[in-house]
Amino acid sequence: MTKNTEMIEKAVNPATLNGQTLAYLGDAVYEIAIRRHLIKCGVVKPQVLQRRATHYVSAKAQASLITKLQAEHLLEAGELATFRRGRNSKSHTKAKNTSLATYQLSTGFEAVWGYLELLGKHERIHELTEWCIKTVENGGIDNYEFK
Repeated sequence: MTKNTEMIEKAVNPATLNGQTLAYLGDAVYEIAIRRHLIKCGVVKPQVLQRRATHYVSAKAQASLITKLQAEHLLEAGELATFRRGRNSKSHTKAKNTSLATYQLSTGFEAVWGYLELLGKHERIHELTEWCIKTVENGGIDNYEFK
């Protein structure tokens, strides 16, 4: 006989979580917003969806977006602190197809979305995600490798 393994959710203070954990959640939060956007824009073929999504969700795109968010002073104090925590967190995985610096910036980007999700700040997630979408679609990011 197996024991009941029901997990019970409880409120979590994102300040108590490491940057990698916040990025794990933030990756999913941002990814689903981008997928929803693409589908609502009429992109429905899976191979096209995947290719288009990379313009928004690749490590290089996220690194460029977070750099621009900082340069334009669009992050609030808690978001900026969370970005730094995510960027500076130690990863046990190796960056694939990108430099370590780009991967770290991308992790910081994702940590911000995870932080906001755990705080229940869905309007802020929407606001930042819309800014990212418009920035990408207007050609406003430099999709280059950070050294």
